[in-house]
Amino acid sequence: MKPDRPAFVPRRPRLLALLLGLFSVSALAVDGPLPGASVESLLEVAHNRNPDFAAASHEAQAAAERIYPAGSLPDPTLRTELRDITNQGTDSPPGLLPSRTGSTKYTLIQPLPFWGKRDLKRGMAEAEARQASGRASQSWNELAADIKTLYAQYYVLAETGKLTRELLDLAGRLEKISRVRYASGLVPQQDVIRAQLEQTAMRSELVAIGNERHHAVVKLNALLNRPAMAPLAEPLALRPLPPQARLDYSALEARLRLHNPQLFEAEERVVAATKNRALVQRNRYPDFNLGISPIQVGNKINEWELMVEINIPLQQESRRAQEREAQSVLSAAESRRESTQNQLLAGLAENLSAFEAAREVESLTRDNFLPQAELSFKSALAGYENGKVDFTALLDAQRQIRKARLDLLKAQADEQTRLAEMERLLGEDL
Repeated sequence: MKPDRPAFVPRRPRLLALLLGLFSVSALAVDGPLPGASVESLLEVAHNRNPDFAAASHEAQAAAERIYPAGSLPDPTLRTELRDITNQGTDSPPGLLPSRTGSTKYTLIQPLPFWGKRDLKRGMAEAEARQASGRASQSWNELAADIKTLYAQYYVLAETGKLTRELLDLAGRLEKISRVRYASGLVPQQDVIRAQLEQTAMRSELVAIGNERHHAVVKLNALLNRPAMAPLAEPLALRPLPPQARLDYSALEARLRLHNPQLFEAEERVVAATKNRALVQRNRYPDFNLGISPIQVGNKINEWELMVEINIPLQQESRRAQEREAQSVLSAAESRRESTQNQLLAGLAENLSAFEAAREVESLTRDNFLPQAELSFKSALAGYENGKVDFTALLDAQRQIRKARLDLLKAQADEQTRLAEMERLLGEDL
């Protein structure tokens, strides 16, 4: 007798993978079109999702909330004193209730800082809040520059892959031509083999390009706070370059001084240090405690007292050391501001020069090198078919076309990288 067949049990790993795949598809459908077709789509997602920028924004908001408490009065203090709890000299027994003691004194004490200290503390908090806001802006500038640079690489890799596939097809046609000529006894077999070797090398390059493109997608997804293997849309075009009239160095320098968040943060650090120095100097003067005290005897308030308390700033040497410290902090902030400004201006000049060089290389490659390489290839192809040019010259002409197109893409990538870096320094788009 044959044993009963076991009931069908679905393969859980496959079922789970299918469900996860369906979930991913549905999630993509909910999120809308894939980002990546343009750099603007990537920036929009990063602005909403990037955790580093979100953290910097929350820190800026937290710093802004410290402004009001910094300038507020300290909380008052209520003190209660039970006097003569043994009721000495009376027939009443000892007690701890205010109405059953000799007297009870209630004192409400309000600390009052010396004039101007609250305003200085509020000013310091405002400067620190502006520093946090500058750090948030700098965080976004860094993030946007990274995305713009990676998008340019992503675009160049996509275009390089297309170019390599086109040249692979061209190499295939050259192989066919060499086979026909070899069959006719016009060329040696080595021409066919070299054409095949050229195709193999291009296929290897396609593998390397695919790997680099994968790395670019992973890096972009990390900045967008998306899964590492999440797909991106095919890049359509690079960002347009600004007109030459907007690239005057003097105008760019003025914009950097006005809008760069890193320089803004350094300036606000100087403001905070200046107010801190003034606050430390004002500690030479005393603070006050103002108190009012009703005195209860039995069930009635019989007396009122008024109290003024002043701290005596006797430790002058300690305060002088604090003042010297505050002055050193201010001097350090001023030096860092100057250093930051010098580094930013040097970076602006360097990137502007590199941008102009890349633009000139692009112009020369597009207008001269590429047309000459295409003309050379056509001439070499016609000469090879007529037996006037050997296969080596034909391959060299083909490689010149590839080099010209790759140089063009490299120049465009350099332009986008330098443009992104200048926009990071300026704190705004060009």
